[in-house]
Amino acid sequence: MREINRQGYMKYKFIGIVSLLFASLAVHAQTDSVPHVDDQELQEVMVTTRRAATVKSRGLMNSTRISNDELIRAACCNLGESFTTNPSVDVSYSDAATGAKQIKLLGLSGSYVQMLAENIPDYRGTAAPYALGYIAGPWMQSIQVSKGAASVKNGYESMTGQINVEFRKPDTERELNFNVYGNIMSKLDVNADGNFRLTDRLSTNLLAHFENTFDESIIDHDDNGDGFLDEPKVRQFNLRNGWVYRNNRYMLRAAVGALWENRRSGQDSHSMTGIVESMEPYKIELSTARYTASAKNAFFIDTEHNTSIALMVSASMHRLDADFGLKSYGVNQKNVYASLIFETDFTERHNLSAGLSFNHDYYGQSLWLPTLSDDNTSTGTLIDVKPGNERENTPGAYAQYTFNLNDKLVIMGGIRADHSSIYGTFVTPRAHIKYAPNDIFSLRLSVGKGYRTVHALAENNNLLAGGRTLVVDNLDQEEAWNYGISTSLYIPLLGKTLNINAEYYYTDFDSQVLIDYDSNTDEIRITNLSGRSYSHTWQLDASYPVISGVTLMVAYRYSNVKTTYNGRLMEKPLTSRYKGLLTASYKTPLGLWQVDVTLQMNGGGRMPTPYTNADGSLSWPERYSAYEQLSAQITRWFRHFSIYAGGENLTGFKQKNPIINAENPWSNMFDPTLVYGPIQGAMVYAGIRVKI
Repeated sequence: MREINRQGYMKYKFIGIVSLLFASLAVHAQTDSVPHVDDQELQEVMVTTRRAATVKSRGLMNSTRISNDELIRAACCNLGESFTTNPSVDVSYSDAATGAKQIKLLGLSGSYVQMLAENIPDYRGTAAPYALGYIAGPWMQSIQVSKGAASVKNGYESMTGQINVEFRKPDTERELNFNVYGNIMSKLDVNADGNFRLTDRLSTNLLAHFENTFDESIIDHDDNGDGFLDEPKVRQFNLRNGWVYRNNRYMLRAAVGALWENRRSGQDSHSMTGIVESMEPYKIELSTARYTASAKNAFFIDTEHNTSIALMVSASMHRLDADFGLKSYGVNQKNVYASLIFETDFTERHNLSAGLSFNHDYYGQSLWLPTLSDDNTSTGTLIDVKPGNERENTPGAYAQYTFNLNDKLVIMGGIRADHSSIYGTFVTPRAHIKYAPNDIFSLRLSVGKGYRTVHALAENNNLLAGGRTLVVDNLDQEEAWNYGISTSLYIPLLGKTLNINAEYYYTDFDSQVLIDYDSNTDEIRITNLSGRSYSHTWQLDASYPVISGVTLMVAYRYSNVKTTYNGRLMEKPLTSRYKGLLTASYKTPLGLWQVDVTLQMNGGGRMPTPYTNADGSLSWPERYSAYEQLSAQITRWFRHFSIYAGGENLTGFKQKNPIINAENPWSNMFDPTLVYGPIQGAMVYAGIRVKI
């Protein structure tokens, strides 16, 4: 109890310090602006402006570029922590046991967002549940978030949008960067990267990341006292080596990477009765080895007409060995991707892009399940699924035409045809229109189709952590249409620009694979949609530099997501109906101090259908309520380094009982996957960034 009180005192003390610093810095900004006149000769004055850290694209797509300046507004240890200040993308835990996280865009799971690494499809399949932890925050130069139907260039998989990560480039300014981070949850992050110019045409860089959660007492990791760690203990080594070669007619960008990760979670203690008294505590351990290689070759044929040919290739191998209590799952995923692209401008108004692509996926899988004991007592829950090996080869071709009338009217239409060795031939049409009669107003329309092959266990292996029977049906290819309209206003106001954006997106599934919690409370079924499934999403956001050095952004998003479960059209579970966001960022005139504060309000939603306990009570509430989250960070800048300190979830909200039946994880009622909000309370961190 003394330790808990100390943590609470430190939390509110930290909030008070943040508030006082923010107020004092704001007063300092106002006093610095008061002119002082004397008889001395005036010296040279340098006027500087603060560059926007998040830039809304004025191009054809409804996209946002999150720069490195935006990423350092929070700790951003990895990609999953990079969307704290973004109103469009939500990041949350998929379960309370493995630490798997997922993003949501347009109210739907991140599986419908195409993940790209430097515009090459990546982090698919087995990598998906934990991919947000595979990209170190300091490695990223920028992130591009695009909503709605994407270009057909990158394939057919995008349904709700794309997220593209750009890594630090080898051919930028020669420098060495170091970043060390630690928090009160005994997590340590160490990052280093450096650029090296070997010749005038050849450059390379090396990115290194180490992450470790140190072993400590149970009170440091189990705030709710259910016997399970609130966060897994993760140890990760991650390396990436990039190369750039260029001359007048050719450019090569290549990279190789390797990742090794071990994550451990589960019980540290247990108080169970009956047959399970003699059993070890329920443990979860996942060991991952991932190797990647990619190359982008560009051949410049005619610079006057921007005529070029590009060949992009990538290969990856991802090995996962996972133990969930008495269950063991192993998968070895291999992927090869190639894309040949031809582009040319016939005139300033007419552009053509055409190309060929090929994608190969292989999943070698094994699953070991507990069996019945001699007295017919189950030591675990059997799973009705035969994983086996999965192979798919998909060649494809596309053509895309763009008409551009002085950037005032831009029309793009694209179509591609692909042939899957499993599902046969399918066609993907997509179209975009942008109308911008002046610099103040722009309107965008988009429509397009997307397809996706589902690898049930590889993409959802965290579901094995629960005790409910997992049933996987013969699954169809997913297929959905996306329609979008968005508008942007750039209004001159008091010498600055007020940016207002409004948008609406509708996603309609012709075919979908569901994770069904509702039809049978004794099982989780991965099955095909039988009925309707759709998502309506509205969003309004505005940003404005209020005074010198201070930028405010406010946003509100409302989602109406419904799916048919067991013949009933129902609200999609564990999906918040709305989200409100307010961010404030202040940097002093000389750039020595920076304060960033973000407040989120997450709306309530529906829980999966509960079952009735023996005493007549429900196993969990039918709905969850809205909750708020506050994060803040203070940064002090020096010439070659900066130090920062901050806190996340400073409001201290925690989901009560995120693990169902935690006291008996060997039963079929054990379920750690019903997570809608934070699992741990306030967390304080500090770090240092060094640039040489």
